[in-house]
Amino acid sequence: MTRWSIGELAKASGLTVRTLHHYDEIGLVVASERTPSGHRRYTPDDVRLLYQVRSLRQLGLSLEEVRSALSRSDSLRPLFEAQLASLTAQAQQLEALRSRLTALLDGHTTEFLLSTLEMMAVHESYFTADQLGDLRSRAAAMGPEAVEALKASWLELVRQLRQHMADDVPPSDPRVAEVVRRWDELGARFTGGDPAIQAAARRSWEENKAAIGKQVGWPADDGLVEYVARARAAR
Repeated sequence: MTRWSIGELAKASGLTVRTLHHYDEIGLVVASERTPSGHRRYTPDDVRLLYQVRSLRQLGLSLEEVRSALSRSDSLRPLFEAQLASLTAQAQQLEALRSRLTALLDGHTTEFLLSTLEMMAVHESYFTADQLGDLRSRAAAMGPEAVEALKASWLELVRQLRQHMADDVPPSDPRVAEVVRRWDELGARFTGGDPAIQAAARRSWEENKAAIGKQVGWPADDGLVEYVARARAAR
């Protein structure tokens, strides 16, 4: 029966000798035989086990998860389903990051990029990791073009509300109520209507309104947000 030295097995499997030593040390893939001088010799069963380990590792499983998978006598489906869910979440996060970088690099200057990154850091300090994940996943699902369209729609609502303010239209006026309703609908597209995310966004605004106003292109001290709040209260 064929036996493989650790060097021969490393070359055949594409793994390093160091990796095979580690697998042996932790009891994951142990050479079944030793020569009189103490050198490892791997049997065909050892090689089959090693290739199972390598295949599971290529699916993204940790060494402990691989050990658990190999020791299971029941279905591996729950383990693979959990791994798939984890990889799906990672893929969504990567896609959200890719979309953000694409939007940042879309024809903007270095000064603009640095300013935007600074504001991103400010905003993110107000949200939990789960909330940021939800926001980014929602934006990624919409896609960059849809996000930009929503931003444009929101700026148009800002323009309309500022015009109503300039015309001294009371916040209780039905015209104002309609614009504020659309304002809230757009906001819900980003926040998912989550009260905790909405509260975090309000805190971010209250404590950074000057910087945010500059970023979006309208003065934060013009009373617009207060006008919107009074319109909501009048409904």
